[in-house]
Amino acid sequence: MKLAARLDTLLRDATGRGAVPGVVVAVTDRAQTLYEGACGVRRLGDAAPMRVDTVTWIASMTKALVSAAALQLVEQGRLGLDDPLGTVVPALAAVRVLTGFDDGGQPVTRAPSNPLTLRHLLTHTSGFGYEYWSAAIQRVRKAEAIPGIATCQDKALSTPLLFDPGERWEYGIGTDWLGKVIEAVDGRRLGLVLRENLLAPLGMADTAFRLSPAMQERLATVHRRDREGVLQASEIRVPQEPEFEMGGGGLYGTAGDYLRFVRMILNEGRSGGQPVLAPRSVAAMTGNQIGALPVTPLRTVLPTLSNDVDFFPGIAKGFTFGFQINLQATPTGLPAGGLMWAGLANTYFWIDPASGIGGVFLSQVLPFADTEALPLFLAIQQAVYDARR
Repeated sequence: MKLAARLDTLLRDATGRGAVPGVVVAVTDRAQTLYEGACGVRRLGDAAPMRVDTVTWIASMTKALVSAAALQLVEQGRLGLDDPLGTVVPALAAVRVLTGFDDGGQPVTRAPSNPLTLRHLLTHTSGFGYEYWSAAIQRVRKAEAIPGIATCQDKALSTPLLFDPGERWEYGIGTDWLGKVIEAVDGRRLGLVLRENLLAPLGMADTAFRLSPAMQERLATVHRRDREGVLQASEIRVPQEPEFEMGGGGLYGTAGDYLRFVRMILNEGRSGGQPVLAPRSVAAMTGNQIGALPVTPLRTVLPTLSNDVDFFPGIAKGFTFGFQINLQATPTGLPAGGLMWAGLANTYFWIDPASGIGGVFLSQVLPFADTEALPLFLAIQQAVYDARR
């Protein structure tokens, strides 16, 4: 079966049996889009169909874009990978490491043994954690009345480090702080920096923190799956007048837009023949940057928002300046050196520099690593590689 027919069948079957309300998939090589398809509806109970230009909350797929924007500042000599960031953002000089809790349940902290750097934020080795997968962060939030990160309130960034910078890998809010660093260096809001330096050069007109009227008209709804597996539409929305623009997960966008970013990485930083990132930056984004430190599974402490997460269990994984990198071939056919990441509402992408292909998968379902959406993404990835054999 040809690739398009196989992918169409997977999407129709999944939406037809109600596995996901709607889904968009796009696949590219270095030169052009190989497949675009959409199936299902944007909101359960509404007839509006999912289309290839449907806008979704891409959540943590934002991180790779913000990482690329930071590397552009490194290219310009305005940031150094290993310079202490406390000189750029004073709050990062004051950050402390959590060591435990006192008898009253209040956090006990100490100064870190070494300063935070851009390298730490780019690789999730900073020590910052996430409320979704850290019981300690949840306990700190309750003790100090710290709002959740998705509120986009500045106080949400005030959680302590879980360990000294560079000690281990831990997925966390480091990229939200990275957005603050970019703003401090550039002097403008993160969204404006992204628009001018990255999104506009790539032609990503439908990607933004703030929904334009045209984007709003094409917006898909985020759905929740309850304990019985039933999906229900929600009213989840990233704040449109935020205190800070959430560099770790605040963007909305389309599959076609994100595919342009994927294709730029496949082309070593060029888009339409024009340079967007320097080859050395792309090399840093496509090579493991954490040495022997492993990427470890994420164990949920908020099961309504995330399941446990381990992409490709049993496969050794590292992290680049923006992506997870599998250090061995995966069962889906992704070779060693493949790159991927995802967003909380079950949006996924992959980039395969060795084969010169990549793909984007956009659904709008919670919890993360959904029992239906994640296997569908992996089946689509496998179908792409099966078609190449």
